[in-house]
Amino acid sequence: MKLDVLHPPSGEKNPWYADGLNFTCTQCGNCCTGGPGFVWVSKEEIIRLAEFLHITPQETVERYCRKIDGRFSFKEARNNGSYDCIFLREEKLPRPAKSRDDHDAAVLHTRRSCAIYPVRPLQCRTWPFWDSNLASPENWDRASRRCPGMGSGHRHFTLRQIESLRDATDWPKNPPTSAAKP
Repeated sequence: MKLDVLHPPSGEKNPWYADGLNFTCTQCGNCCTGGPGFVWVSKEEIIRLAEFLHITPQETVERYCRKIDGRFSFKEARNNGSYDCIFLREEKLPRPAKSRDDHDAAVLHTRRSCAIYPVRPLQCRTWPFWDSNLASPENWDRASRRCPGMGSGHRHFTLRQIESLRDATDWPKNPPTSAAKP
């Protein structure tokens, strides 16, 4: 049986993000928590992670991964009704005092961070330029309610950069979640 390849109609418009999108990662950790999900990790990334953690790839899989349909995903930790990536860390920090008389200086605030940030997987490196977020302006807006870096900041990504990140198969040289400009 022969199946015809469907081509987009001639004259079809560019995607809704053709003029590019702004995104500057605030490293808030919101993309690392929420409903249950998957952080897919390749065998090559498991090796990189194992080297970073100074353990074997087998230990890395046993401690930090789960196997789903032949693929590996990071385990999740249940935290106040949310599912956190196993590598999401929370640190209590004192707020800086504004003056000597500032009695609120001892109030702590929480900073979340990734314990494996230098070797985070491709899925994390290419956030927020995922098919699900790019499917429509509404999907982008919905995701941006949890991610303060979406649609704001000094980093502007062109259509070409967005599509390159969306279609990446290995770590991009300058991921959107890094501090460097594209």
